[in-house]
Amino acid sequence: MGAVRTQGTLPDDIREIAICRPALINRAWFEWNAHSPILLKTKGFSEDKLAVVKQLNPTSQGALDDRQWAVLRYSDAITKDVTVPQSVFDDLKKAGFNEQEIVEITLTCASYNMVSRFLVALDVGEANDKAPEYAT
Repeated sequence: MGAVRTQGTLPDDIREIAICRPALINRAWFEWNAHSPILLKTKGFSEDKLAVVKQLNPTSQGALDDRQWAVLRYSDAITKDVTVPQSVFDDLKKAGFNEQEIVEITLTCASYNMVSRFLVALDVGEANDKAPEYAT
């Protein structure tokens, strides 16, 4: 997991969105509490952008740029449905991601889906019942 987080080529904001979305959707609050502050500290990220990432079912990209929004939607599809609609996949390409980056986004999101499910199953950090107010 350390290699997924530290040895890829993705920009920090993109990597952390792909980590935070499975945490939020899967209600892995231990993971969310570890990674949402990292996301907020990434270069150019803001509370307005985090407000969109915090939404369980965002309907618009708000302050997110096109790349961030495409990754959020892709991460949501992987996490919620496993199968990714072609239009969501195409939006990654339209946002400018190359094949290697798409593989890394997929690997990151899939890996953190595993992590979030592990943490929730074992209630690591006894955080399962400590959802943030905006997630309840």
